[in-house]
Amino acid sequence: MSSTAGRGAGQSPAPWRSAFHDHISRMDSPEFVLSTLETAPKGSPVPYLPRARYCIFRGFWAELPENKRNPAPQNERVYESDLPTFTTDVRMLKIPQIFKSSSGHASDEEQWQGSGGGGPVEAVWWVKDTMIQWRLKGEAFVVGPDIEGDGEESSGVRTVKSEVGDRMRVAKPGQEKDWSWAKEVTAHFGNLSPGMRGSFSGPPPGQPVNQPYDDEHLKLGRPVEDVNDAVARKHFRVVVIKPEQVEQIDLSDPQKARRHLYTFVKDTSEWKTQELWP
Repeated sequence: MSSTAGRGAGQSPAPWRSAFHDHISRMDSPEFVLSTLETAPKGSPVPYLPRARYCIFRGFWAELPENKRNPAPQNERVYESDLPTFTTDVRMLKIPQIFKSSSGHASDEEQWQGSGGGGPVEAVWWVKDTMIQWRLKGEAFVVGPDIEGDGEESSGVRTVKSEVGDRMRVAKPGQEKDWSWAKEVTAHFGNLSPGMRGSFSGPPPGQPVNQPYDDEHLKLGRPVEDVNDAVARKHFRVVVIKPEQVEQIDLSDPQKARRHLYTFVKDTSEWKTQELWP
């Protein structure tokens, strides 16, 4: 546990959180489009190119959704946050995109194997049942296997604990030291189905099938029961989105359609709300 967590203890839940959670819970699958920035090829007229893909909302950071089939040890609900999470494979292109587009411009592959990042992202949900679109703009931070351990913390680990911890509210004062970043990551892995866990031990994503790889350890369709499986856990990452702006566009009634814009004010740690035309 790091003392950087919970500095946002005095914050109140975001004004958009309750409605967002209610709407997302109505989706059969809480899929959203995540956009990142890819460094443009040399000679390009622009420095970055947009990249988008579908991801699955895995709950708010430090508030893992209950799953009775999760075999992993779990933290007590010591913290709360308004930080959406998703899981991904470190070998996917979104990971270097999050690192390279961050303020640290981490371009070394070794750097993005661990925790860190902070690159700009945009996440969009369309909740058809309510005719409401949610758009979150902010920064994404990667939580990797180095988030806790012996020895000196890397700059990436310190960044994650500072930036993410700044938005973690203490729900159970006095129990902060019992909460573990590493346990939270393992619990996220355990919350996945065995088949989904096994996807993290598949062949290298995006690599041509006729190129050699470690076919002894990397297999397609291999279910993983062990939440500490070395191969799958090597590739598994939790990504935390730290929103700075949130838009709720309500199109349920054409004559009353509205856009609500919520902007996080860093100086006061509060959200400013504006009602706009859609």
